[in-house]
Amino acid sequence: MLDIGILDKYDKSGMYKVYDRWPEIAKEFYDTNYDIVDFKGINHIVFVGMGGSGVIGDTLSSILSKTRTHICVVKGYHLPSTVDSRTLVVATSVSGNTQETLAVIDKAKKAGCKLAAFSSGGKLEEYCKKNRIEHRNIPMLNSPRASFPAYLYSILNVLGQVIPTKRSDIIESISSLKKTHAQISSCNLNKTNSSIGLAMWLSGTPLIYYPVGLQAVATRFKNSLQENSKMHAFAEDVIEACHNGIVAWERPSKIRPVLIQGRDDYIKTKELWKVVKEYFKINKIDYREVHSIEGSILSKIMNLVYLLDYASIYRAIIGRTDPTPVKSIDFVKERLANYNL
Repeated sequence: MLDIGILDKYDKSGMYKVYDRWPEIAKEFYDTNYDIVDFKGINHIVFVGMGGSGVIGDTLSSILSKTRTHICVVKGYHLPSTVDSRTLVVATSVSGNTQETLAVIDKAKKAGCKLAAFSSGGKLEEYCKKNRIEHRNIPMLNSPRASFPAYLYSILNVLGQVIPTKRSDIIESISSLKKTHAQISSCNLNKTNSSIGLAMWLSGTPLIYYPVGLQAVATRFKNSLQENSKMHAFAEDVIEACHNGIVAWERPSKIRPVLIQGRDDYIKTKELWKVVKEYFKINKIDYREVHSIEGSILSKIMNLVYLLDYASIYRAIIGRTDPTPVKSIDFVKERLANYNL
């Protein structure tokens, strides 16, 4: 099993220490006395961001999926052609220097959209100050992905009038994070830690199956395995996979299936999970199940992200890898910067 000495040896920048504080970080930034912004007449919200910032948009999209507001998430350079003066574009870039996000917010301004932005500074803050755009400075905690609760709960705080999430759901999500913390954090480095158990099983190439409503979780887990554990990973909607991807299991593979399931998945999805597990058992395919907790969609997503992100950190340590550095991303960004000269 792991111990603090091993964590400190390989996690040189102390990413796990930030994760140990996630419940209090969530509470701190939700309770921070930011100036609240209320945009009137909004019928369309576009969340813009890449990587760890992009998953914030995925999460908020899931939270708002049952409202009457049209929601979309942009990960790239282009806004939907449907944006107008009743569209709110929420741009998130933890570094403040993400090229794609900067390009999109400029296009949104020219299209007459309402705008709000969140970053730790950088070019995004400069652009917002110059153009009188609502901006909130949120510090980066170790890395963009580790800063997830600071940004998510700050956005729920600042845009609470636009993103109709019940305060009780937010408080519930923070409370449940505390319970999950006791089970998966560095204070419980033993065999009862489910994140460590999953991390020890993960090898080869993980394939993450997810249901409707939990795509944000699967995307986040895939990204965290790639960035923290430095391993290939893929994610598929379980319903769609049963019309194509499942055929690939007819040949021997080093792929490792992970089944993310919600407590209140649609009845037909629950039936499908049973069939998929039966198929895996008949064909002697080893798999792992991860179940959401009870509660609101925010609580489900946050606690799954917490558990699975920790698994990616533990997997990195087990593989004697520092989870923080992302040299390949740095390489791409440096090269792209040259094209802007």
